[in-house]
Order: sequence, then structure tokens, then C-alpha cells
Amino acid sequence: MLLLTSVLSAAIVGAIGYQSGRSSLRDAAFERLTELREAYNRQLATQFDDLEDSLVIYTRGSTAINAMREFSRGFAELRDTTITPAQQQSLVDYYEDQFKPKVDSTSDLEIDIAGLLPQSNAQKYLQAHYTAPYDTVSYALDLDDARDGSMWSTANARYTDFFREVVSRFEFEDALLIDTNGTVVYTAYKGVDLGTNIHHGPYRNHELEDAFERAVATNTVDYVEVTDFSEYLPSYNEPTAWLLSPIGEPGRIEGVLALQYPITKINRLMTADRHWENVGMGSTGEALLAGPDGLMRSDSRVFLEDPERYRQEVVAAGTPREVADRAIRSGGTTLVQPIHSEGVTRAQRGEVGTVVTEDYLGNKTLQAYAPVDIRGLNWSLIAKVDTAEAFAPVADFTRRLVLSTVAIIFLVCLASMFLARMFVRPIRRLEAGAQRISGGDYNTTLPVLSRDEFGDLTAAFNDMTRNLRVKEDLINEQRKENNRLLLSLMPESVAQRYREGEEMVPQEHRDVTVVFADIVGLDELSTTLSSDDLLGVVNRLVRQFDAAAESIGVERVRTMRSGYLASCGLNVPRLDSTRRTVDFAIEMAEIIERFNAETGHHLALRAGIDTGSVTSGLVGRTNVIYDLWGAAVNLAYQAQSGPGQPGIYVTSAVYEMTREFKSFVSAGEVPNGGPDGADGEPLWRLTEKN
Repeated sequence: MLLLTSVLSAAIVGAIGYQSGRSSLRDAAFERLTELREAYNRQLATQFDDLEDSLVIYTRGSTAINAMREFSRGFAELRDTTITPAQQQSLVDYYEDQFKPKVDSTSDLEIDIAGLLPQSNAQKYLQAHYTAPYDTVSYALDLDDARDGSMWSTANARYTDFFREVVSRFEFEDALLIDTNGTVVYTAYKGVDLGTNIHHGPYRNHELEDAFERAVATNTVDYVEVTDFSEYLPSYNEPTAWLLSPIGEPGRIEGVLALQYPITKINRLMTADRHWENVGMGSTGEALLAGPDGLMRSDSRVFLEDPERYRQEVVAAGTPREVADRAIRSGGTTLVQPIHSEGVTRAQRGEVGTVVTEDYLGNKTLQAYAPVDIRGLNWSLIAKVDTAEAFAPVADFTRRLVLSTVAIIFLVCLASMFLARMFVRPIRRLEAGAQRISGGDYNTTLPVLSRDEFGDLTAAFNDMTRNLRVKEDLINEQRKENNRLLLSLMPESVAQRYREGEEMVPQEHRDVTVVFADIVGLDELSTTLSSDDLLGVVNRLVRQFDAAAESIGVERVRTMRSGYLASCGLNVPRLDSTRRTVDFAIEMAEIIERFNAETGHHLALRAGIDTGSVTSGLVGRTNVIYDLWGAAVNLAYQAQSGPGQPGIYVTSAVYEMTREFKSFVSAGEVPNGGPDGADGEPLWRLTEKN
């Protein structure tokens, strides 16, 4: 026993140490990756919040408002201005010799130069003076005045420094002023989109157009619209996002300022400026953004470190070779490389957590995922690292602990093996017996083979088995009795839900006919009969009522004193519920007449019937009662209690449904719940029973 205790102690200590150490090391890896994910998410959200706040300040200021007005007037002034043939040729040369080669070098897009050339006079004039003459966009950004004497150039000389500072300090790709008609009346870099119209120009059907429409529709200067990245042809088809805010005074929008957000800013943040190891990413970790289309919104670490290795690994993982080639040709994986891991899928559903799954390179990775907290962008952020690197400390710790624990246990087990076999044998028998009992075999008994503690335990086990068998029989009988009592109080469907834990079980029912009946004369009869005799009379009548209800298809709800509440179509929908209920009321009256003929008593029936929608449910907690509510119940009660004379009274709804089969006479009105009691419900009294 001492040897066994030693073995168990060593095993338990080893197991606890293993579980605790392994769990701690794994948790540390998950927490480290989660912290990185949260840090990136906060930085992204903070960056966009700062940009949005700055953009609102710019558009609310007089500089942006005046610039919008003056550039719009300057653009309108150039509407009838023409350019020389030489200037027209310079435009064609610019598009063919500079713009098209740059687009061809970064994408597979085949562009039609003729369809992109400026069409309007103002667009031709501005691009001829500010776009075509210069081979670098930085020169166009620095140019304050083309000295052509136009109103547009005057506005450019006055305001371009402001927009130059905005795009330079915040590293935007460009800044566009778009009037309310969708015309780009100004760009900081004076590119090929200068003077175009985003609705019907050559660069239409872009996310910029949709974002512009949403921004203008708000008619407020405090609104900022943020778009997802998409390829923008004027920027040589590079991935571009936009931040747009209306320009003007409150309630009067004069245009929109659109800031072109480049992918380089996202990549600088997500790659820690390519210093992954300095921020705790190790040799295989990286943080990625994925869009709702399943494509990356930031560049792959492997791509930035070794493009050829990236090509080999993603192709081996299932990415088409043409996709990998396109990423290398465009210089990045944004909007090119698919990323469909489990973490991305969960993040797109709004979930936050960690998971071990394969990444886009085909490696098994630990991923911390979360949706990006930026309004208007349905992005997912994934911080990942290869499991081999993340769990390397776990593997090392496990190996050392397992080797030491196995060595200790092996030495102890050599001395205690024989004793262990003898000790465990009776326990195995008890285990097998317990498994048979757990399977429902309460006839299991075990032989008592010794007089020690195991023998006593076996005898106690056999006694327990016998007691379980007896108690199981008692429980089954009690369960049957409980079910019978429950079904006598409520319908089977309601009883089933009540057994499952529901306390009220509310249900809405349509097209239900309700009968509220009262035995007239029962109170007077109680003064002449003993309590036992009176109870016998009530039971006799109620049982006959129940039998009649069951044969006709009416469901009893409850009884109270001399009253009887029943319905038809409640739990079993019936198309002829109204006719059945009237027949049931007639049968109740005949039951009372037969009772009077047999006993000489003078009882009578006064019943009210209505049809419509009702609500059923359970009332009470200690004493549960199944009951009905609703206008149909109330009217049936009013129809029963209103008239003073016995008889069967129906509302207009019941009368309309049964007047072809039964004879009725008007019986006045009863209140139906209208304001101040002004409205009344007509009552009809049944005069023909057959």
C-alpha cells in the first residue's frame, strides 16, 4: 500500500505539474497573441478616429468652404475654354507614354486610352496645364500657379498650400474637392481624375461614387464616410480607400472633401514598419487584415521578406499560381491574396477569440481574431504565429516533465506491481457492476468473496442495487400518477411544456369558440342538501358535461362553483368549432333537464357563447390553474351573466355562423368594453335546440 501510495503521489504530482505548466505556457502564448491583436486594433481605430476628427475640422473651416466655392467657380469659367492642338497632343502623349505604362506594370488591366482622355473643355484645360507637362506627381503637388491667368489657377495659388499640407503631413495619396454634381473640381496631385465626374466619367462605378452619394445625402458637415480598399485606376490601379466629409455650413452642403488613403499607411502599421520581432511577433508571426470578400487588406510578411518563397508556399497551399503572380507583379498582396481561415470566418460573424487552424500558407498556426472596430469597415484582424514557434516552450517543458515522471513511476511500479494486481481485482468487479447499473440493469449482484473491507463494500453494493430497483419501481408508478393528474388539469401540449420547466406557457389561439355556462338554482339547492349530497349532484352533472364535451369535441377548461368554462378549437383546430359549441350547450341543457326529471329538482342552464381569439396559459405558482383570457372569454361571460333568465345566449359572431341551422330571438345587449360603456354587443337567445 505504501508503494502504491508513492506511485500515485508521483503520478498525481506529475499530472498536476504537467497540466498546470502546459496550461500556463499555452495560455501565455494565447494571451501574448491576443494582446498584439488588441494593440493593432486600438492603433487602427485610433488612427482612423484621428483622421475622421481632423477631416471634420477641415471641412467645417472657412478655408475648405471658400476653396470649394472658388474652385467650383473657376472650373465653371473654363467650360467654354479650348486648348491648342499642341496641348491636346501633350495630353495624348501623357496618357500613352506615362500613365498607361505605369498601369500595365502593376496590373493585368487592359485600358483604353481613348476612353480615358479628357472630354470636357475644363478638364482638358486643367490637365493640359497641370497634369501633362510634368513627369512626376510631386512637382504637380508643389506647383502653386500655372500662370495662365485663370480663376482656377488663382484659387490654386491661394488654397493648394492648405491641401498640400493635409496630404503631406497625413501621408494621403491625394485630396479631391468634388462639387454636388460629382465633378472633381480640384485634386492636390493634379492627376488624371482632375476634372472628371464620378457619376458618368471614365472612373465611375467605383466605391468613391457610392461613398460620395452617402456623404451628400446626410446634408451634415459633421459626417465622415469611410470606404473599404479597392483598386483605383487614376492611382495606377493600386488599392485605395477614401475618407469623405461634406463641405459647407450646417444644412447647406456645397461639396465633398475626399482624402485618398493609401495602402502603404495600413501596411506600415500592420507590419510594424517591418520590425516584426521587435513587437513580439517572433520569426513567423504577423498581423493581417481581411475584408468581407475574403481578400487581404494588408501585405503578407512572407511576401515582403521573400516574394519567391511566398509564391511557392501559397501555391502549395492551394492559391492559384496566377493569383500569386499577380501579387508579385502589383508589389503587394492587398486585394489579391485570399485568406479564408477559420479565424477570419469567425471574425466576420463578429466573434472575438483564438483558434488553432491552417493559414493561407498551409501552416498550422495559432490565430487571435476579432472584427476591426472602425465604423463602415467590415474588416477582420488576424494576429497569427506558427504553432511550432508558439508552443515550443510547451513541448520542451512537456518532454522534461514526462521523462522525469516516467522514471520515478517506473522504479516504484517495479516493486508494487504484484500488490497492485491483488488490490485492483475486486475494484474491477465493482466497476463492472456499476457500469451495468448505469446501463439500467438493477438486477446486478456481485459475489462476496472476502470478509475484508472489499467484502463489506460488495455487500453494500448489492443492498444498494436492491434499493435502487425498488425505488425505480416506485418512481415509475409515481410518475404515471403525476402525469394522470397533470393531464386532468391542462391539455397534453401544455403539460409537456410545464414539465420541461415553463411556468406560464402562454399561447395565442385564433378561431376559438368559448362557452361560459352556469347552473341556475344550484345555490338554492345547497340550502336543502347536505354538503356531501350537494357535492354528489355537482360531480354527477360535471361528469356528464365532461362526457358530452369529449363526444362532441369540446375541451373543458375549468369549473368554478356552479360555473363551467369550455372551448372548441383551442388545442385541436376545428372548422366547425362554433356549431360544436352550440350543440354542446344544448346537450348541457338536456343533461340538466334529464337530471330534473330523475330527481325532481328545478335546475336550469344559463350559457353564453362567443367566438374569436383567446390567450391560454397557467396561472399561479403553488396551485397552478389552466385558464383562458381574451375578448371572446369576456363576452361569453357577459352573455351568460347579463340576462337574468336561463337559456343559451350567443353573440352576433356566433349568431351569424349558426342562424341557418338554429333559431334565435334577440335578447338585448351587453357591454362589450367600449368607451364609457356606450357600445353594446347584441345578444341572441336560442329558441330551437334541434
